[in-house]
Amino acid sequence: MRRFSPPFLLILGLFSLISCIKNDIPYPRIQANFATFNITGQSQASLIDTVTRSVTVYLPETLNPREVSVESYSLSPQGVEIVGNQLSDILNLTQPVTVILKLYQEYQWTIQAVQPIDRYFVVNQQIGSSVIDIAAHRVIVKVPDTADLSAIKVTSMKLGPEGSVQTPDLSGHTVDFTNPVEVTVTSFGEETKWTIYVEPTHANVTTESADAWTSVAWVYGAARAGRNNGVEYRKASDTQWTKVPSEWITHDGGNFTARIIHLDANTEYVVRAYSDDEYGADITVTTGSVVQVPNASLDEWWLDGKVWCPWADGGQRYWDTGNKGATTLGQSNSIPTDDTSTGTGRAAMLQSKFVGIGALGKLAAGNLFTGEYVKTVGTNGILSFGREFSQRPTRLRGYLKYTPAPISSVSNNNPDYRYMKGEPDTCIVWMALSDGTAPYEIRTDPKNRQLFNQNDPSVVAYGQFQSGAAIPSYQQFDIDLDYRSTSRIPRYIVIVCSASKYGDYFTGGDGSVLYIDDLELLYDY
Repeated sequence: MRRFSPPFLLILGLFSLISCIKNDIPYPRIQANFATFNITGQSQASLIDTVTRSVTVYLPETLNPREVSVESYSLSPQGVEIVGNQLSDILNLTQPVTVILKLYQEYQWTIQAVQPIDRYFVVNQQIGSSVIDIAAHRVIVKVPDTADLSAIKVTSMKLGPEGSVQTPDLSGHTVDFTNPVEVTVTSFGEETKWTIYVEPTHANVTTESADAWTSVAWVYGAARAGRNNGVEYRKASDTQWTKVPSEWITHDGGNFTARIIHLDANTEYVVRAYSDDEYGADITVTTGSVVQVPNASLDEWWLDGKVWCPWADGGQRYWDTGNKGATTLGQSNSIPTDDTSTGTGRAAMLQSKFVGIGALGKLAAGNLFTGEYVKTVGTNGILSFGREFSQRPTRLRGYLKYTPAPISSVSNNNPDYRYMKGEPDTCIVWMALSDGTAPYEIRTDPKNRQLFNQNDPSVVAYGQFQSGAAIPSYQQFDIDLDYRSTSRIPRYIVIVCSASKYGDYFTGGDGSVLYIDDLELLYDY
């Protein structure tokens, strides 16, 4: 009778046990993403949103949206593949295209196009600009009720993309508009029928709309081009009107826009457009408030273990830093300092440092932002950018000084910044106002990286300051905000300061130091 040694019996028992275990361990859930997406002739960089899983490409007028050539794209992380219908080299983006990416699980992505087209239709005696309804393919033009609709001269027209053919081409011709007129626009081999309506109106000038900020109001008027067109305003409690200076008014044919400045906050004003001796309707508006973000002086800090927090102990948490991530491998690198612009109080000292050891380490950029550091996943961070805010400032002012170090750490992931190694680091301060439904979720993990994009549709205004040169002593900086609309009301404010501009990609100089002090929102021009 053959005997087996105890070790052999143990191994045999283990194999028997393993054979009875189901392999039901779930696959990891890692989102499959587009990292880059480029088309031939694009007018600006594509917008990749890993939250909505969408790629938006921007087409110039001259590019046929039915024949968009895909120049290159990359997927992230390694191992992602396209399943099902493969991505064609030539895409028809008149409608969104769906692509399925897979890494363990499948993820549906949408590729869509944005193609701004400059359209206009102008006639003699026109009041204001034409209403161009792209969806319904119609144009509505207003003229004085004294105009002869049977003999309206068209001075210029463009209803399709650059290079399109308009049949008939009405430009320079006198046309009978007693009935609607049809024009066929042919572009990229496709025909679109447009209908032109010319409507008489009794009003020779209209006050179209008005938007009141805090110290600024924007008033939009429409009248006949070539007349003395402008805007007047007064406090609601006054009776005397003030004409807006001509240098505060811009004209676009019969449309004109007045930017009224130096207004009082929280005050009711009345505005109206005029044309020669005629007036549009009065519009009443109320200006907003002068609001500063909490702890804008950056005086308030407290130490929670080894994490420095930019708010008072037990106070309002409005600002945050990446210190929670930095302290997983080292010490806080965004800290308070007594070295201030005024010699009193405190300032923020943001230091970019390499934390960890060798391949286990990363560059931690010194940073400060309105929002919250949500959590650390591995050695990567998830952050929330933005705090509730509804006013419309015109600029951000503050004081800073900067010592850049040569870039010593570079990203090995896309985008690849290896060529920057050894160059001076660059600091950045930027501000955005957003009317999105929530703060921006920021993720630094290359596998599902999601960073702020200033071209995001939810951005109402944006501005930035950056420097790759040393600023040895405190200097004042002003960031002018570029508004995309005067009527959109923000919901969130985002202010970000970083000693290393590319810190989101773990790229920067070990030893770069940015000092920030006494931030202030300004509300006038």
